[in-house]
Amino acid sequence: MDLQIKNKTAIVCASSQGLGKAAAMELASEGVNLVISSRTEEDLLNVKKEIEIATSSKILSIVADLNKPEDIDNLYNKATSELGSIDILINNAGGPPPSNFESLNDKDWLNAFNLTMMSSIRLSKLVLPDMKKRNWGRIINISSVSVKTPVQGLFLSNSLRMGVLGWSKALSDEVAPNGITVNSVCPGSTRTARITNIFQAQSKATGKSPEEIESLAASNIPMLRIGEPEDLSALIAFLASEKASYMTGLAIQVDGGSARTFY
Repeated sequence: MDLQIKNKTAIVCASSQGLGKAAAMELASEGVNLVISSRTEEDLLNVKKEIEIATSSKILSIVADLNKPEDIDNLYNKATSELGSIDILINNAGGPPPSNFESLNDKDWLNAFNLTMMSSIRLSKLVLPDMKKRNWGRIINISSVSVKTPVQGLFLSNSLRMGVLGWSKALSDEVAPNGITVNSVCPGSTRTARITNIFQAQSKATGKSPEEIESLAASNIPMLRIGEPEDLSALIAFLASEKASYMTGLAIQVDGGSARTFY
């Protein structure tokens, strides 16, 4: 299937590993020119080289800490200076650390709000004017299945990702007349550094090994396995495409059927 996004330009946030890296690789394989970002320059350069070897797309790497508004501005300014207007924005910021409610203080909540919600809002506000001028754009938020089914021990994620979902839905209504779609993808347990950390935290809390924790998690998924980043990246590429021009305001889970909801 030709997704009709060759030579489009995308920013993929937090793309040095995991879901962001998989999304970047998938888009590059469709001929999309990429701006990849991460806080760690060495990891970012390694991913840039890997994508360049695998594809013919232009890749620009920019170090950015999405907690810092000035880094977000710099990311956008450098991206547009080098590659022109942004057609596709993949908002991705990892996720807040595992926690229980009583362990959290005000600083924890504000830091998580800044990273999880404000990074998406700030970047989206920067890319929207040019998208509106061209009457075409795609904003895709990498969220979590926790917006469908709260995940035990992820108080910050459970709470703040719902805020991002509400903002995303409201924004989708506002920009739909401009040919811009706004969607969220909601991965379940997926083999990334974050899920490894979660399994380790659960291991410490329960006394079970990380392998036992993973096996238990997989047993509660109808497909009986943990997801792979590529399971999500294929959906991201489709939502970024011309083929998905009538799909907006959605939150689509990619979780092997684990969320026990109808929508």
